[in-house]
Amino acid sequence: MPTTLFTFARLGLYRAVVRFMAEKAVTAILLGAAMSSAVMFATSQYFALNVPRSVSGIYFSLLVLSTGGTRLLMRTLYLAAKDAGRTPVVIYGAGEAGRILLRSLQDSNNYRPSLFIDDDARMHGTTVSGIPILPLETAKKKISEKDVKTALIAIGDDNIEGQQKAAAIMAGLGLEVRVMPKLSDLVSGRVRISSLRRLKIEELLGRDTVEPDPTLMSETIKGRSVIVTGAGGSIGSELCRQILPLAPNRLVLVDVSEYALYTIVEELTATVRTHKYDVELVPVLGAVTEYEVIERVITENAVETIFHAAAYKHVPLVEENAVEAVRNNALGTHLTAQAAGRLGVKWFALISTDKAVRPTNIMGATKRLAELTVLEAAKDHPNTKFCSVRFGNVLGSSGSVVPKFEKQIQKGGPITLTHPDITRYFMSIPEAAQLVIQASAMAERGNVFVLDMGDPVRILDLASTMCTLNGRHLHSDETKEAPRGAIMLEITGLRPGEKLYEELLVTGSEVDTSHPKIKSEKTTDNTITDIERVIKQLLELRSNAAIAQALITLPLEYKLDSNQPRV
Repeated sequence: MPTTLFTFARLGLYRAVVRFMAEKAVTAILLGAAMSSAVMFATSQYFALNVPRSVSGIYFSLLVLSTGGTRLLMRTLYLAAKDAGRTPVVIYGAGEAGRILLRSLQDSNNYRPSLFIDDDARMHGTTVSGIPILPLETAKKKISEKDVKTALIAIGDDNIEGQQKAAAIMAGLGLEVRVMPKLSDLVSGRVRISSLRRLKIEELLGRDTVEPDPTLMSETIKGRSVIVTGAGGSIGSELCRQILPLAPNRLVLVDVSEYALYTIVEELTATVRTHKYDVELVPVLGAVTEYEVIERVITENAVETIFHAAAYKHVPLVEENAVEAVRNNALGTHLTAQAAGRLGVKWFALISTDKAVRPTNIMGATKRLAELTVLEAAKDHPNTKFCSVRFGNVLGSSGSVVPKFEKQIQKGGPITLTHPDITRYFMSIPEAAQLVIQASAMAERGNVFVLDMGDPVRILDLASTMCTLNGRHLHSDETKEAPRGAIMLEITGLRPGEKLYEELLVTGSEVDTSHPKIKSEKTTDNTITDIERVIKQLLELRSNAAIAQALITLPLEYKLDSNQPRV
């Protein structure tokens, strides 16, 4: 007995917590029991105690069962009681990431692993810690039998395409999809398994991205004084975030909204401190429609590059506020571009939109007018390199359909959709900002760059996928009562100025550039003479209808009939 107790203590058996008992504890029990049995056998033989030799073997078995078996029984009872309150989950991926996730989940209070899914046929039929590894088709039946509602994606950070594919499959089965934290963060302890997060819709849409060209990224930024107008907005703020690591000597942030400007300046100030960037942040509270403000800011800060993101872009709101749309979108761009040219700014990039192509709303028409003001400025000031960068919707921007749908899902519905066949182009805000910066380095004489947006997305499919990611079902049949837990779909009809389909090209012709995701449209000449006079005449009109009628007469291809699909 003294030998047994001493051996078990030295091997750490009495320090092991029963509910966390693993292979090391089993090894300690086997070694301790073997040592104790060996001492018993040696003692009985040395002192001729007439003890049968089989007793040492029987004693070894009983000691292992009594010390290990009781602990294993208590551990099993504890885990069984704990499992009753945990959510059954399926883990997609039985590789290294999946095994680390499994070990973490076994100690958690939230999730109970029920089965693995893996595409590797060599693993099928095997188990990890008693959890079976199954092919997808077999797992579908088990998911229903075990009432699994949640899927955890455990695929390494280096396989983004695999993560997206697995998430799409699991979402297609109606499961709530969550993604494990980065493997390196989980192993290092920087994050806990409770950090499992819902899959973002932009991750599931999964565009093929291209690594940014370092030369293009730094050409208009590094060591220069840069202005971002509309710096507090969705695109403007992301441009600022992308610009900081590119080592400008000064970043000037212009915005008319005090709160938006305060928020982005606070964020960037913290980033500068954390990364010790050698850059001066200059916040400017002012409107781009005031020429004196723009002129002063450019002169005082010796600006070399301007990213003009300031604009009103929410289609229904702009439709009801046409005067302000003309003032901000058209006049603001005209004044800023002309100031850039007169004061010797080297690069000027306008953030445009796909709604500027054959517009059917005031917002699109004023943004097309803004593109034409850039063309005029390029002719007036050939020493400044002007361009417009046109792209579609960005996921998660203010006014975007994605955050709107998220709020509606959280409230339990209904999800409101203007038309079941409406489609839009989408890209992420960071990708859009990167491409805008790279396009600015290729600017010449007012050319229009068009970002590769991929294929258009049907908004109804987007809404359905978002419901699935949240473990809900989208119910669209108004004649039947929605099942419990379903989100009701409500079709509201197209809003004034809204198109079913968006386009990216005015002329229908584009040419490649040095970047595979950036095309250059073969533009026509600006046919509006004295564009400043035209804008001032528009601002003299005081009604939305009058401005709309005046815009129709301009060479913008603007049409009022918005509720007819345009393919």
